[in-house]
This record gives sequence, structure tokens and C-alpha cells, in this order.
Amino acid sequence: MNFMKNLTRGIIRENPIFVLLLGMCPTLAVTTSAVNGLGMGLATTAVLICSNVVISALRKVIPDNIRIPAFVVIIASFVTIVGMLMKAYLPALDASLGLFIPLIVVNCVILGRAEAFAFGNSVINSFADGLGMGIGFTMALTILGSIREILGAGMIFGFSLFGAAYEPVLLMILPPGAFLTLGLLIGLINWKTKKA
Repeated sequence: MNFMKNLTRGIIRENPIFVLLLGMCPTLAVTTSAVNGLGMGLATTAVLICSNVVISALRKVIPDNIRIPAFVVIIASFVTIVGMLMKAYLPALDASLGLFIPLIVVNCVILGRAEAFAFGNSVINSFADGLGMGIGFTMALTILGSIREILGAGMIFGFSLFGAAYEPVLLMILPPGAFLTLGLLIGLINWKTKKA
């Protein structure tokens, strides 16, 4: 598989959220706003790219019978680095995302890509796969967060869209709003895919 195919696969055809339905816990929990979705997506993308590259580079050194614990240690190292950088440079976002940053370690998207792709492919292809899956994940979280923030608060990225007269649909920034929005987006994507 070539670089571009690996890069674009995770954006639409195998989008981790809308198609593969992986990483649902952070998807539903942190997407109360576009900023949270974007922040969580970028943090996950950084970990995904770095862990894919390192796992691919070490694939001939890691014994097959301990590969999963090795993956977890590599992923946890990058999650720790990302968490420390967020605490230092983006404290408000770090406080908003809270526990979900350390939980990136057990995110199905990252572990799945390590097992299914990085452990059996070259560093360049693993980089492309991590970047593509990360872009798809970030895009999905940002879209979900944007819709919920617009309908639930009348804002996008903290900017008011409708003025003081707008009455927000508070359900959209509550947990049921996450399920409703995600379900409608997946339904729309499936409908468009079958129509094409």
C-alpha cells in the first residue's frame, strides 16, 4: 500500500468514529464543545503517530508473546508526554478534558492501529496510517463537538452565533445529546454511502 492510500483510509473510508465505531468513550464524553473535540483529537493524533512510528521501528525487536504489554508501555509513554505538555501549555483545555487524556492509553483506536497496522508495516506507512486515522478521529470529534456546541449553547469555538435571543437546546450538551448527535451523523453517513 502506498503512502497516500494509508493516509486517506482513516479520514473517510475507515474513519475510527463514524465507520469503525472505535474510541466511543472520549467521543461521547468530551465533545461538549468544538474546542474540546479538537483538543482531544489532536492529543490522540500525536500519541497515535508517535506510537505507530516507534512500534513499527521496533517490530522486529518486540517478541510476539509480549507485544500487547510492549504496545501499552510505548503508548503510555507518549500519553504521559502529551499530558505533561498540555498541563504546561494548555491548562484550561487540560482541566476541561480531565481524566480523558490519561485514558488515551487504552483507546481502542491506538491499540487497534498498533496491532493491526504498525506491528506489520514500515515506519513510513505506519506514520501515514497514524496521521490519517488521527485526522479522521480529530475531524469526527470536532464535527460532533461543533454540532453539540452550536445547538446546546448557540456558540462555536466560544463565539456567539445567534445573540442573546437564542434559546439553547440544553439536551445537546448533556450525555443524551452526544448519543443523539452521533447516531444521527452515523445514520446520515450510512445513508449517503449507500446512495452513492
